[in-house]
This record gives sequence, C-alpha cells and structure tokens, in this order.
Amino acid sequence: MPDSDSSTIYPLVSFRYSVIFDNDPIGFSEISGPNLEYEVIKYRDGLSKQYGEMKLPGRPKVSDVTLKKGIFPSDSKFFEWIMTNHNKLKRKDIAINLLDEEGKTKMVWTLLKAWPMKIEGPTFKGDSNEVALESLTLAYEELKIEAR
Repeated sequence: MPDSDSSTIYPLVSFRYSVIFDNDPIGFSEISGPNLEYEVIKYRDGLSKQYGEMKLPGRPKVSDVTLKKGIFPSDSKFFEWIMTNHNKLKRKDIAINLLDEEGKTKMVWTLLKAWPMKIEGPTFKGDSNEVALESLTLAYEELKIEAR
C-alpha cells in the first residue's frame, strides 16, 4: 500500500484559517462567503434543431463577505480603513487562507479591490458573558481562488 499523508486522505477543516490584510495576519472568529456565481444567458434561434434553449455563461457576480472578530482596544486597523473611506475610497486586496494541520496554506481566496461597506458593533446585553464581536462587511470586485 503506498504511503500517503493525511492531507490527501482527509478534507481540510474549516476552523484553521488566516486573513491577510496589509501583509499582516488578523484573527477573525467567523467569515461568511466568499461566493462566485455566473449569470446565465439563455439563447435560442429559430433555425435551432434543439427544442430547448442554450445556456451560456454570462457575467460573474461575487457576494459580499462578512468577517467577525473580537474587539481589542489596540486593534484599530479596520476602523482606520473605514474612516479613510469617508473622503476617498481606498481599496485593498484581502487574502483568506485555509490552512492544513501544520499551518501551511492550502487554499487562498483573494478578494480583489475590496472596500468596507458596513461595520457593525457588538450586541450589548447586561446579563451576557460573551465576547464583544464586531462585524465588517466587505464589497469587492473580483474573487481569485487558488490551491497550493
């Protein structure tokens, strides 16, 4: 039986990931998205011998991505980025890396030309003992997906 490591037998787990923002890793507790979808163009001409219509790929559409993280008083990178967008939109590329058991990057989703469209503060509750989480929603123009 040939030798095989666990990375070829088992799928990667979704709880080992990193986000690279301005060449620095930033920890997030949850990321939803990213998604890539193509519009469908339906076409049929009168000379077609095919009874139904043809379906052709149209324009790509990407979904917004929401990132959630605990609030740290010393971590203000995203807040500063959002505040700079009041005057002039500053787009950045953001990489979401899926890691293996050894911490090596195996898949990368790169959000190209991303910008913060929404920031949401924590839910304040007097009888809660949960961590205060902030939520950042990013819009972006293109999604680049690569396996390593």
